[in-house]
Amino acid sequence: MMNDEGKSDRSVVPEKSPNKVGQPTAEAMEGRDLTKGNAGQQNVCRTQCRENTLSALDRVREVARKDRSAKFTALFHHLTLERLRTAFMLLRKKASPGVDGITWQQYEAALEDNLQDLHERLHRGAYRAKPSRRVMIPKPDGRQRPLGIASLEDKIVQRAVVEVLNAIYEVDFLGFSYGFRPGRSQHNALDALNAGIYLKKVNYVLDADIRGFFDAIDHGWMMKFIEHRIADKRILRLIQKWLTAGVLEDGEVKRGLVGTPQGATISPLLANIYLHYALDLWIEQWRKRHASGDIIAVRYADDFIVGFQKEVDARHFLEELRGRLRGFSLELHPEKTRLIMFGLFAAQRRAERGKGKPETFKFLGFTHICGKTKAGKFLLIRRTAPDRFRATLKALKAAMMRRRHLPIPAQGQWLGSVVRGYFSYYAVPTNSHAMQSFRTQVERHWRHALSRRSQRDRTNWAKMRRLSLRWLPKPRVLHPWPLDRFDANTRSRSRVR
Repeated sequence: MMNDEGKSDRSVVPEKSPNKVGQPTAEAMEGRDLTKGNAGQQNVCRTQCRENTLSALDRVREVARKDRSAKFTALFHHLTLERLRTAFMLLRKKASPGVDGITWQQYEAALEDNLQDLHERLHRGAYRAKPSRRVMIPKPDGRQRPLGIASLEDKIVQRAVVEVLNAIYEVDFLGFSYGFRPGRSQHNALDALNAGIYLKKVNYVLDADIRGFFDAIDHGWMMKFIEHRIADKRILRLIQKWLTAGVLEDGEVKRGLVGTPQGATISPLLANIYLHYALDLWIEQWRKRHASGDIIAVRYADDFIVGFQKEVDARHFLEELRGRLRGFSLELHPEKTRLIMFGLFAAQRRAERGKGKPETFKFLGFTHICGKTKAGKFLLIRRTAPDRFRATLKALKAAMMRRRHLPIPAQGQWLGSVVRGYFSYYAVPTNSHAMQSFRTQVERHWRHALSRRSQRDRTNWAKMRRLSLRWLPKPRVLHPWPLDRFDANTRSRSRVR
């Protein structure tokens, strides 16, 4: 637990020898059983060597679980040749190359020699991290987000290190942290939020956004946080190298004391570690010591929602949260952070005060709305967020125009895969209207692209309907109701946190 200066409440953290023999254990997340999808996460034995390396991480995990104050002094030897090979095979084959210009296919051509050389350089201290190549990608609101593309060998080593460190930090991370964790998805976070609103006395919701989080991470605090658990100097030096490698932009390498490139394989884990100490432990401590009513929290990376039973708790929390984050070089976005009345009785209470419908909030691509069933009971409605809807269609329209001269079957296959991918995320209960609207807009953009193939195009709406029926999947709900899935994943024994 962290105090207000960011220091551990444990004044003395003993250094203990890692890798004691123990049985594999499920991650201890606020008393929850292992959720579906985590079982066997790292216990699939494909070779004798793979089995040995995994059992070694099981011992690390067992030590981390038994002693939450243990420091791990010997982790570097877990960066084996087999682990590097597995990390390479898990990389995206079509990913853009970093500053080295090396693609997956080029590296794979002499894979064993390349991995052997990388392994030797790592263990003799000759490995050097390269700066990330910076590219800008559009955001739904029209702005651009900087993305750092690491070199191929940096990706390999980072993925291997993440696998090792996950054995420790998956024990430490709290249950309301969902972003970029094994066996946890965005829909798990959405389910937990839905369950919290229904099952706890939530009357107010704090929709919080940390301004420029990945660019604001303080390297000094980052290393202090990691050193709470990691005492292996070689692992610490590796992480320090990645933090200070900088980014290549306009032919110039830019380095600093803050920030970690979005897009780097190690960045999500570092972000979770930073927010675990700077935010999560503080939230857990605050609601135990200061809250006079129910509080729920759900965090996915730097995007988090906190629900409150009492308005006084909500306002007190928000005031102290700003100060807490400021101590770690972070700040809430003034325009994107809102405290609103929301929950089972929000509509009734706003009506009593002469106000309109309850306000809405966005989380993980969905707008959350206080609605009603036909029987007049509260219904949490989730609709595709308008900015996500428009951004997806805009990108699809541009891509469709580039493909307009392809044969119609090729266009249909591609569009069908796009629509199926969109539905696989957004096809949740209460969102059927938005799904149908998306399919209709895709059909309209397809017809527009076909009409631009030549001045003699005769694609009327009757023909377009036939093409749509042939290639575009019809909208249907693909996800269960959140409470049902949340109950199944937590095996009916988890309290909503």
